[in-house]
Amino acid sequence: MPTQAKVDAVAELRSRLDGVKTVVLTEYRGLTVQQLSDRLARLAIKSSRLEQLGAHLTGPTGVVFSKEDPVALAKTLHTFAKAHQALAIKAGYVEGQMLPPAQLRALADLPSREQLRAQLVGAIQGILVQLVGVLRAPQRELVYILQQRGKNAAE
Repeated sequence: MPTQAKVDAVAELRSRLDGVKTVVLTEYRGLTVQQLSDRLARLAIKSSRLEQLGAHLTGPTGVVFSKEDPVALAKTLHTFAKAHQALAIKAGYVEGQMLPPAQLRALADLPSREQLRAQLVGAIQGILVQLVGVLRAPQRELVYILQQRGKNAAE
């Protein structure tokens, strides 16, 4: 029979996981991080859309989740993993899809949302500058022709 504290811990974890876009499981063997009870985590994700992660909840497992940008989370974890070799990324769940570590790495290599927005604005701006140049070209040519005719008429 589970204790009330464990039931409350599972309910609290379940409420924190509700509505997340990204979940990444890591193995932190060798790092000085408080161990999370894998049994309570399994109970929290049971019968939810995150249940597929249950197979990866073995050994010392850290759960990192975000309700925001999955790329930013992946970048942060991979940066930390480079500096701390003991951290191993086991699996991930991003917006409804299970991702192996290689695909999480590819996600981390993507530009951030702000960088993508800046690239999009730059591309649109470049097209608009070209459009303005094309629209002004006939006027410039007409002015040039009139100037040349005016010079020829004066001579």
